[in-house]
Amino acid sequence: MKNKYVNFISDDHLLKCVGNLHKAYLKAKNNITKKNFYSNKVDTIKLTFDAKFNDIDEESLIQAEILRQIDKSINNSIGTFHEQVLGGIKGFEIGNLSGFDIKAKDNSLFADIKNKHNTMNSSSAEALFQKLARYANDYKKAKCYWVQILAKGSFCELWTGEINGKEYSHSRVYKISGDQFYSLLSGQDDALFKLYKALPIAIKDYLKSIDQGEEVAENSALEEVKSEIKKSKRSILDQITFENFSYYLGFDKL
Repeated sequence: MKNKYVNFISDDHLLKCVGNLHKAYLKAKNNITKKNFYSNKVDTIKLTFDAKFNDIDEESLIQAEILRQIDKSINNSIGTFHEQVLGGIKGFEIGNLSGFDIKAKDNSLFADIKNKHNTMNSSSAEALFQKLARYANDYKKAKCYWVQILAKGSFCELWTGEINGKEYSHSRVYKISGDQFYSLLSGQDDALFKLYKALPIAIKDYLKSIDQGEEVAENSALEEVKSEIKKSKRSILDQITFENFSYYLGFDKL
C-alpha cells in the first residue's frame, strides 16, 4: 500500500515521531512553574535593559522570557525528532544514548546530529571530531558524519581544519548538511523537502487522532510571582531579582 506522507519511512513511524515531539511541546509548556523558571537563574539586569530599551512592560517581558525558555527546550526536541525520523529509514537505527545519534545497522555509518550549524563551541567541536574519528578507526569501513540539519549551505565534505589550535582531519570523517544527509540515508535527493511538505498533513492527522482535552495547563510562573508581589509590594522585576539573588551583597534590601 502506498504511503500517505513520505515514501522513505512508514506512515506509522512518522506519526509516532510527530507524537513524541507533541509530548515534548506539552511538557515544556506545562512545566514552567516559578521553580523551573528560576532553575538557571534569571538575568534581571538584561531584562531591565530589555524593558527600558524596547519599551516593554514587566509582565509582557517575563511572559516573553518564559516563552524563550520553552523555545530553548523545544529546540533540543526538534533535533531528537530528526534522529527518530532518520532512525526509521530501512537499514539505520538511532543511538539511544550510545554515543552516536544514528548508525547503519551494518556499522558502515555513524552520525552525530545537531539541529543548527552554530550550536557548538570550539571545545565541543573538538570533542565531536575526536569521537567521530574513534568510530572511524574502530570500524574500518565506516564513514562518520557531523550532521547540521539547518546549515548555511548544501554540502557533504571532509571535515578538516584547525580546532583549538590543532589541525584535524580524517579520511572518513565528514560534515554534511541536513538535506544531503536525508538524501544519503533515503536514496532520494529531495527527502528532506518531502518531509517538510508532508508535515502539515501528518500533524493535522495526528492531532485529529488524540484527545486534546487535557492538553495545556497554563504555565504558572508569572502568576506565582504576581501572588508574591501582592504581599511584598515589589515590582515584578524586583521580586524576581530578590528571589534569585537575595544572597548577593545588598540585594536583600529590595
